[in-house]
Amino acid sequence: MTSQTFKAIVLFLMASLSIHAQEPSMQSLIRQSLSKIEQPTPEAVLNCVAELKRIDAMFPDSIQPKYLMAVQSLNFSVMNPHAPQAENMLAEAEQAISQMEKMKNADPSDICTLRGFLYMVRIVQDPANNGQRYYLDVMQYYEKALKLNPNNQLAKQLQQQFLDGMKQATGQ
Repeated sequence: MTSQTFKAIVLFLMASLSIHAQEPSMQSLIRQSLSKIEQPTPEAVLNCVAELKRIDAMFPDSIQPKYLMAVQSLNFSVMNPHAPQAENMLAEAEQAISQMEKMKNADPSDICTLRGFLYMVRIVQDPANNGQRYYLDVMQYYEKALKLNPNNQLAKQLQQQFLDGMKQATGQ
């Protein structure tokens, strides 16, 4: 190998390293996006979900953007169950959950938590029609999530919120 060829390879590697170093990491992009919802207004959550979708498109083999997008879409929908965007948010969350189910490194406890949350939102949207229909599904998904991972904090929180909400709804 001539010295000119070696120099060209070194320059190419340095250039590609500096280009790569300028690309923001997935984690920094996610942190940036989530920082915008410290005050979770509907607009802030919708913007966060849009950013998480773009991050997911940049890193399609990563689970974290899909998971966070699903969580934020469900958060939006549970807080704004009758908003015009709620159905679209639920459909996108369900699609992200389905994609995660096909990924070998996805945490089954997280998937169960998200499925339970999805059905919980459906109950919040229409308690009279969906309460009986999805109650058992919600309970089973949260129980399975906690059986798979007893330390799943989101599953614990959502299960408790669901039980508290059911107690209020039934007057107990």
